[in-house]
Amino acid sequence: MTIRWKVGLLITALLAVLGLSELLVADRVLMPSFTRLERGEADKALRRVRSALDRTLDQMALSAISWGNWADTYRFAKDHNRAFIDENLTVIGLRDLAVDALLVMDANGRELASATLGMEAGRAADPKVLRSMIVPASSPHTARLPASKPMHGILNTPDGLVLVASSPILDGFGRGPARGTVVMGRYLSKAEADRLAVHTQVALSILPPMDRTTFKPIVESDNNISAFETLTDIHGQPALTLRVDLPRGITRSGWSAVRYATSYLLVTSVIVVILLMLILDRVVLNPLARVTRHAVTIAKDGDMTQRLNFARADELGVLADEIDRMVARMAESRSQLVDQSFQAGFAELSKGVLHNLGNAMTPIGVRLATLEGRLRSVDEQDFLLVAAEIGSAELDTERRMSLAELLDLASGSLEDMLRQARNDVELIIRQTSVVQSALAEQLRSTRNEHVWEAVRLPDLLAQSLEIVPDSARSRLLIQADEQVENLGVVNVPRTVLRLVLQNLIINAAEAIEAAGRAPGELRVGARIEMRGADELLVLHCTDNGVGIPAERLERVFEKGFSTKSRETNCGIGLHWCANVLAALGGCVWATSEGAGRGATFHVSLPLRSPAQRVSEAA
Repeated sequence: MTIRWKVGLLITALLAVLGLSELLVADRVLMPSFTRLERGEADKALRRVRSALDRTLDQMALSAISWGNWADTYRFAKDHNRAFIDENLTVIGLRDLAVDALLVMDANGRELASATLGMEAGRAADPKVLRSMIVPASSPHTARLPASKPMHGILNTPDGLVLVASSPILDGFGRGPARGTVVMGRYLSKAEADRLAVHTQVALSILPPMDRTTFKPIVESDNNISAFETLTDIHGQPALTLRVDLPRGITRSGWSAVRYATSYLLVTSVIVVILLMLILDRVVLNPLARVTRHAVTIAKDGDMTQRLNFARADELGVLADEIDRMVARMAESRSQLVDQSFQAGFAELSKGVLHNLGNAMTPIGVRLATLEGRLRSVDEQDFLLVAAEIGSAELDTERRMSLAELLDLASGSLEDMLRQARNDVELIIRQTSVVQSALAEQLRSTRNEHVWEAVRLPDLLAQSLEIVPDSARSRLLIQADEQVENLGVVNVPRTVLRLVLQNLIINAAEAIEAAGRAPGELRVGARIEMRGADELLVLHCTDNGVGIPAERLERVFEKGFSTKSRETNCGIGLHWCANVLAALGGCVWATSEGAGRGATFHVSLPLRSPAQRVSEAA
């Protein structure tokens, strides 16, 4: 399939995905948000109704408190004078109070006076019924109303739902003892519900209490959304359920907007696809096809004399010019590039090999020089002279015994020297095996991957110390943390990690010597970390040497960079460490608190070879 078709299909697919995403967003995000908005509006409407109902109860409560804390009411509760009833408990008074019934009781709950709008308001209101519902005989609520605190709420009576408010009768200054209770009632009739609906501008219905097991606060239908709330009476029992209905205009408007947007997006997508294909075909695809044909021709025929010669100033023109120049130089530089690549790779490998061999050969040279000095200190002529003199027949007994004692002492000294020489030879043999292993490892690295081996970190640290020059080892004391001992067996490329540790130990010794703190200390810590599904071995090598300035923390791993003398250091060691660890999937980095405060080198290495990780991933 050509790029032209791929681009066309890709654009079409992208626009189709955009359309589907728009529908998905509308269905999963926009429409649910509209529904949540409608639910919120229904809940607000229900709260407005509840607030209006609470305000009505609060107003009745204020009226009840005003009557209860009225000196005339206080006197009436004591002397039961008829004038108080005739002057205050009238139809006009009830209408001014906006109540349907008013009841005055003494401290024992007995009725002292009452008034009702009665049939004038089209109701059959009986204060005795109201009293019997509020303070029923032999009820645990008997002492509820004639208390020292006002109260208000809803009451369910045989005549219907009543809003009631009561207040204790006090002396006009808010002092007691209370001589009774003033109770006011207002029927929650359909007219009152319609008034609440008009006042709150909602479609309100007052229903009987709903079953709690099937109660749902929000009920949705295609055309309406309804909110419900059950209110309790003054005794804590369900009294009524408020229902508020709202039309689902927001959802209908939302679906209309979504359909319009989808239609507009569909038409726009078709137009965009056509225009994009025409523009891309002229500006990009045709020139790109020409460049492709040119590259295919060169690859097929090997003719590097052909040129594109694009007369364009855009990126494709620049690309064509660069291809022409690249083709012109390709023939003459091909062999040079191959030769230079080979030489550069060989030189880079040689630097690493020579550096590691140099580190390994230094202790061998020191051991050989020491051994040579011991051997030169032995003068075989002295032994020959002593042996010849002892063999002389003319030698007296005392002289013979002295020479025998001398030979005995010389034999012991020679035995000690031979034992030391034997130890030096054994160490030289081990160090030579390290050189051979390094050479074999470098030879294997040209053909195969490094070998992962199971080792213990203390053993690996000891093996690394064996190939460190004695002069470097004498400058520091290596301390291994408990984690090094507790990690147990780990699977690592032993030879490579040993050479890396050797480089780090030598660098630490040189840093300690430069700081004038010899003998110093090198602390080695270790832990296992997880990186995805891979386990990493992380080593920390901390010295108390000269430290590393912040601006050199990254550069210490650059090839050729070194803070030491060029006569003794080429800046290869840390660079080689970084390269070989990177090739194994690991890394090395340095941290330091600054000059004179030591440095820490961190080594991170996977505990599985690259081949194992690839095979397990497959």
